[in-house]
Amino acid sequence: MSVYADVGETFPGASPASAIDVSTVTQIVKDVVEGAFIPLWVRGEVSDFKRHRNGHWYFCLRDEASQIKCVVWSRDQLQLPAAPDDGMQVTALGQLGVYAARGEMQLVVKRMEAEGDGLWRKALERTRLRLERDGLLDATRKRALPRYPRCIAVVTSASGAARHDIAAVMRRRAPGVQLVIVHAAVQGEGAPLSLCRAMKRVARWGGADLVIVGRGGGSREDLWAFNDERVARAVAACPVPTISAVGHEVDLTLCDLVADLRAPTPSAAAETAVASRIEVTMELRAQRGRLLGAMEACLDEPRRRAATAAHRLASNLESRLIDQRASMAALAGRLNALSPLATLERGYAVARGADGITRASVADFTPGDRFALRLRDGEIDATTSVVRPLPKDAA
Repeated sequence: MSVYADVGETFPGASPASAIDVSTVTQIVKDVVEGAFIPLWVRGEVSDFKRHRNGHWYFCLRDEASQIKCVVWSRDQLQLPAAPDDGMQVTALGQLGVYAARGEMQLVVKRMEAEGDGLWRKALERTRLRLERDGLLDATRKRALPRYPRCIAVVTSASGAARHDIAAVMRRRAPGVQLVIVHAAVQGEGAPLSLCRAMKRVARWGGADLVIVGRGGGSREDLWAFNDERVARAVAACPVPTISAVGHEVDLTLCDLVADLRAPTPSAAAETAVASRIEVTMELRAQRGRLLGAMEACLDEPRRRAATAAHRLASNLESRLIDQRASMAALAGRLNALSPLATLERGYAVARGADGITRASVADFTPGDRFALRLRDGEIDATTSVVRPLPKDAA
């Protein structure tokens, strides 16, 4: 051939004498292919997916006419939400290369997205099932939030919008509540570990009555740290009640499911966490009304017993007074019957000497003695003229 004539038989591979090794060929192809192509997004259907014991994933991407072998190294799998399933339509970002040992071209995949949200949904569902199996999604483990927290810890980015939204609501509703910002990365590769460390710091500190964890809105990838199983378990393990406030109302994460309360936004979390001064005033008034009502209820029975006792006492006194009046009337009758005046009223008279001593016997009189005769309506001065004792048998 003319090309061999141009380069000469000594050119590597130009003649049997200058033949090159297979490994040399595959390495040359590898260098050419990898140098000629930048990382590419490739679309196709996953087939023959296998997990190797060394941790790597192997599969093919195919369309109606062709296929290409793919590999995901174990170190790159953290960048993917989940492993793909056979038959799943995906787009994969990878570097074309050659596996020199076999002379096979392959796509070394770094990122992967399924049509729709297949990979994300699969990863989320698998993690959710593990959390549910461990009882972390059970509604009975949810704790009530403190009604009037004195200190609230907020696990979020110190420079994020969520921090400012929460602080603004707190200043308006409950300026006396202490707000402690516990910084954590809320997106990116290091966000899950950063959030876990922040939750552990809050637990070790032990000074918060309530914890709000979250961030403002963002894309699915931006919020994915809050779907990380490690973060969800850290929120569930928090020793104080938690509110999860991730993204907007339509966003639902695993942290929302394990937290004691899910708030649709960070601002809503702050609204829920503290009562406003107006609400506190209304609550105090309601409590005052309930307290007064309880006091009245407590006094009703003593008042009833006191009224009954007073009625019984009055009845007893009245009865005793009636009895005593009757007794006194009887005594008065008997006393009156024994009274000398009563005797005088019946027509009798009493004689008394000048010395005022009653003279009850004829032996007390001598003729010519002066004495006073007491009658019913007055006295008569009299003089004894004759003293006639009665015969003894007449006495």
